[in-house]
Amino acid sequence: MKMKKKVLTISLTGLLALGGVTGVALPASAVGNGPGTGNGKIQTSILNTYDSMVDYLKTQEAKQEAMELEVIGQTVKGRDIYMAKYISNPENPTILFLTQQHGNEQLTTEGALEFIKHLGTGKTKGVLENVNILVIPMLNADGAMGDVNFSLDDYLASGDRHLTRYNANNVDLNREHDKAVSAMEPEAKSLHENVFQKYDIDYMIDLHHQGTRSAVDDKLVSGSILYPTNPNVNPEVLEGSKKLGAIVYNTLQSTGWGHIGKYVGGSGENIGRNGAALRYDISTLLFEMRGMSDHYIESYALGQKSNGYLIKQTILTLDSTVRAIADGSIEEADTSFWDTLPNQYNMSGEEEAEADE
Repeated sequence: MKMKKKVLTISLTGLLALGGVTGVALPASAVGNGPGTGNGKIQTSILNTYDSMVDYLKTQEAKQEAMELEVIGQTVKGRDIYMAKYISNPENPTILFLTQQHGNEQLTTEGALEFIKHLGTGKTKGVLENVNILVIPMLNADGAMGDVNFSLDDYLASGDRHLTRYNANNVDLNREHDKAVSAMEPEAKSLHENVFQKYDIDYMIDLHHQGTRSAVDDKLVSGSILYPTNPNVNPEVLEGSKKLGAIVYNTLQSTGWGHIGKYVGGSGENIGRNGAALRYDISTLLFEMRGMSDHYIESYALGQKSNGYLIKQTILTLDSTVRAIADGSIEEADTSFWDTLPNQYNMSGEEEAEADE
């Protein structure tokens, strides 16, 4: 196992007040039992397209001295895959935020873009000197744009496009991570060759969406989390994953509207949170936000009135973990909450579909 970098300790202000992190409005009903399936039209035209995302990233790079854009590869259809980098010192601990392995899970991307903008403000002064940040805001751009080699006619959303879980070749990118890199789909191959193998990454949060009817304690969750569950993961790596989860859980549960459960996921090496932990000794955390941006099953897609609090949940997740790594407080995180965190379950009204993660 690689030796983990020394975490520098600095004095930071507390986590930004919820309303100050982003201008996205938070609905009064945005709690675990908040906006449900079809609450507001399922509309994709309000989401960033691939082109608008690229323009946004290039605008932020021009404004932010600390930010650098890197093209890590191309999709099946030839779209460049972008990564935003904040690397002030190679010896700093490094965290990777990965969104949209699945193209129909876009609100985490919207949150990641807001977070990138947030990093360019004075509100993060002192943080970037003590942690390196990598953000891949849209790994599966072809799926996100509906530019695929199979029909999406049965998908439900309105707007200028459909979004699908799969890449253009109808492959689930989050089932590629146990293959020889040379045999992977182009998007996964780019992630492994040009990110996992190139950068010395300590932590990763893999951001996804799940169906709308997952619950704990008879309340719909706003999201669920899980550490790597493959039995061959190094114990030190696993402990780092659980600490990462502790930061996220404590941040979101304290908002009053966040309601977090434990995701029930597989142990396969082909899944990102397991594969990255096994192959590269990266402490990983899966975060499954509630509801998808488009789907062929109605109970999986969430109306747009829920967008605000889910985007805000993403930003808080990214902001809190970056700060905890930068100031070293992640090392003291109490992981005992995992022992009592309830497994989520599906409430009535959720149809069966493919595994979310």
